[in-house]
Amino acid sequence: MKITGDQQLIKKMNKTIVLDTIRQRQPLSRADISAAIGLNKATVSSLVAELIDSHLVTEIGPGESSGGRKPTLLLFNKQAGFAIGIDIRVSDLLAVLVDLEGNVIREKSVPLDDFTPDNVIDQIRKTIRQLSRKLPESPYGIVGIGIGVPGLVDEKSHVVSAPNLGWNQIDLLDFLTSEFGSNIHIDNEANAGAIGEKLFGAGIDSQNLIYLSIGIGIGAGIIVGGELYRGASNFSGEVGHMTIAEDGPLCRCGNRGCWETLASEKALLDQAAQAWPESSVELEDILEVARSGNSTAIELLNRIGSQLGVGLANLVNILNPELIVIGNRLSIAGGLLQDSMLRTIEERSLSYHRNKTHVDFAKLGIRSTALGAASLPITSFLADPDISVES
Repeated sequence: MKITGDQQLIKKMNKTIVLDTIRQRQPLSRADISAAIGLNKATVSSLVAELIDSHLVTEIGPGESSGGRKPTLLLFNKQAGFAIGIDIRVSDLLAVLVDLEGNVIREKSVPLDDFTPDNVIDQIRKTIRQLSRKLPESPYGIVGIGIGVPGLVDEKSHVVSAPNLGWNQIDLLDFLTSEFGSNIHIDNEANAGAIGEKLFGAGIDSQNLIYLSIGIGIGAGIIVGGELYRGASNFSGEVGHMTIAEDGPLCRCGNRGCWETLASEKALLDQAAQAWPESSVELEDILEVARSGNSTAIELLNRIGSQLGVGLANLVNILNPELIVIGNRLSIAGGLLQDSMLRTIEERSLSYHRNKTHVDFAKLGIRSTALGAASLPITSFLADPDISVES
């Protein structure tokens, strides 16, 4: 019997559902899958057989019997392939090689002093090649690459603007597809960070969250109903320019008192340079001396935490999210910011919203964006179980 196009589409959709069910609930049997998704056992068995043939699913032996023959249990083959996630930051590139469940296999950081597109693209290429060497044995090899960029990225993965890198209208995707294939995804770094924390970090149990990427600037990625809100691209570019002090410092955007001039890593470093004019101070230095009891460092962090709380209170009052995750470099300050930040939120937010919103620091630390970026090609790859990827 000839299979129509509609039937082929339905079969592909069903196979994707079966694969996703195995990934989410493993180990489980064919009968378990049938009961979970409502497909008959014969259809499930046929689709599972195809997934086993494609090396995406493996059998691991018998489970417990409920009265008859012991069922064969199934597992998702997380090492059927690998993905690379890259976070382009103002000081370096952070890259991770992960399996299909997002477990980090290798990690590499590459310093950046030259932010010209040609140099950054060259470093990305070198890093991808280095991470791709001596892969664990797998049928699909590198299934794709995801990249987070600190700027505005359109729906076609075109970098419209990345002010901190000095980029405008850069077709990063076009420079990479000829060498590394078509499964390449480029997104705003805060969006990728939000995905990373939702899938693997602080947001696993939250359906609605805001991820704040706080480094040189402040960006935001929003998860609504468990999915990235793609309309947030403009929001992610503007949240750091929310005015919280009319007579505050002059911002690169031309206005005064923008949130990122008062609560970002750059704001902390600028204030530290005034406190210790004879020294070149980095974030890690400030945290180290603060933990040792240095009153100047503690005061600086309390001031940043308080200003961070002002902007957070605004977000709580306006958007009332379930969770706000503080990510990127400032997340490593953690508890040193927490008391002043939470105290300010308590003072400035409406009690009804405040009681519904939880504020946390990124569980993935500085890896949120890289891991979120790596998940993008994995999702694309697994959405089409019939896909053929060269190793």
